[in-house]
Order: sequence, then structure tokens, then C-alpha cells
Amino acid sequence: MIITKDLHELPKQHVRFIDTRFDLQNPTWGEQAYQQDHVQGAIYWHLEDHLSDMSRSEGRHPVPSKQRMTKLIQASGLTYEDELVIYDQGNAPFAARAAVLLLWAGFTNVSIAREGYGRLKEVFPLEGGTAWYPSTNQTLQFHDGLLANQQDVKNHIAQNGMLIDARSTDRYRGVTEPIDAIAGHIPTAANIDWEQLKSDRGLLKGTEAEALFRHLPEEKEIMTYCGSGVTASPLTIALLESGRENVRLYAGSYSDWIQTNEIETSK
Repeated sequence: MIITKDLHELPKQHVRFIDTRFDLQNPTWGEQAYQQDHVQGAIYWHLEDHLSDMSRSEGRHPVPSKQRMTKLIQASGLTYEDELVIYDQGNAPFAARAAVLLLWAGFTNVSIAREGYGRLKEVFPLEGGTAWYPSTNQTLQFHDGLLANQQDVKNHIAQNGMLIDARSTDRYRGVTEPIDAIAGHIPTAANIDWEQLKSDRGLLKGTEAEALFRHLPEEKEIMTYCGSGVTASPLTIALLESGRENVRLYAGSYSDWIQTNEIETSK
């Protein structure tokens, strides 16, 4: 399963583009950039309006409910037959966040254009404004094993599962914490900074990131997390691409965990 693709590897027929450009420091930027220009026919999914349900309490970017995800898919005019190509600005986690949610929702024809919009716009026709499609009645078959909640993580730890923190080493160790109220990491977690997946061609494919994963035991289920479930998404995708089948994303991540649980530090 290779989701992260170069331009020449993207599907050529029945393609639907999804623009997920976003800036955590400026949440209106991505949609404004989309309105100005985007790949012709692309719809826009906003991290907080579409790829999260900010009314929920499970961390800073809680994933949408199944009902909400179904409404998004149907309102976007998508079906399982579509070849979905997701892009963001490149070397960012937002297309991967959308990809994880689409895999969870049962889509199999999912590609991330890893070189980002800057490369796509050199090749594909562009347009401005908002693309529109008639809604569909696509029913979704959710892959419940892909996303984990807080209790799943507790069970995972009790069963000696592998837990990977995708944040920076300093945040993992508890040296600094610029966002959440408590510094540290979930007990037993190891650390692979998701930014190690960045390259001059965009995010690494799983086969290219094997050196990062070589020390991980093949037989163990792996759960990934970050601050809010966003930057752990590229790591989750890369692990799946590397051939590891038992990989789950802790959707609420560290910002959910610290609400009621103890943490560790390793300063």
C-alpha cells in the first residue's frame, strides 16, 4: 500500500482532488489560498471545520464522528469509486490527516501528492472560487481498527504494545511544551519526530523511511500519537506504507491523554 506518491505516480482517471492546505498559526490562510487558486475541480477541506470536530473534548483536534464524516463525504460528492488525490502545501501533515480519515472511512483509492501544491500547479490547470459537486448517498464501512481512543491506549500499554510519540524530541522529553499544559510524554512511549519524514521532494514514502523504523519490532502492534493527532498522521501513513499492518493512530493524542492521566519525562 503506497499512498504517498510523486506527480507521475498519481492516478489519471476518475480523479477527485482534495485541497487541505492549512496553517496552524493562521487558520484562515489555507481556505483563502484555495479561493485564490487551486487545482481545477478540487474541493477544500479545512483542518478544524472538516477534518476535526472542535465541539468534542478529546484533545485539541478531535476527529469527526462517523455521522459527521459520512455527511462530509456525501456533501463533497465522493464515492468509493473515485480516485482521491489529496494535497497540501507540501512537507505538511494536513493531507496525511485527511488520508487517515479517508482510510478509516473505508476508502481504498487514496493518494497523497507529496510534492504539494507548488508542484501540482506547474502541471494541472487551475481555477479560483469554490468547486461544487452534487451530493451522493455513499454509505461508509468504517475501519475501526485504524483509530484508537484513550482506553485503547491504556489497554495497549498494559499488553506491552509499541507506542510512538511523533512530536519533537524536546517536547517528548518534557524539556519544553509550547502548546499543552503539561510537558512530557505518555508512559512507555518511544520517540520518532515526524519532521524526519520531510525531504526536498516532500514527505518520505514508507519504503524511504525504513531506516527510521528498523528498530521497531515487527510483531508488535504500533500506536502513534502527537499533540492532537495531526502531525502523527504522516508517521501513521509511512508506517502503513512500510508494510506494518498493525498500526493505529491515537486520535486524541497527548492533549487528550493529559486531561486525566499521568505522564513521564526524560529530561
